[in-house]
Amino acid sequence: MKIKIDQENCIGCGSCVAMANQTFKMNDAGKSEVVNQAGNSDEEILLAAKSCPVRVIQVSDDQDKQL
Repeated sequence: MKIKIDQENCIGCGSCVAMANQTFKMNDAGKSEVVNQAGNSDEEILLAAKSCPVRVIQVSDDQDKQL
């Protein structure tokens, strides 16, 4: 699984960190970033991505198919 965050459009709400804090963290600019691609279970990561109110978290499988 690959995770990418559109830093430019991230609003820093922190829902991804609240749901998958071993995968995401807030950086010094107040934006979410990935700290460990496999920090949480796939299910937790997908739920965290879906919780993003501005949909800036992209999750894809190993063949780059968006999940």
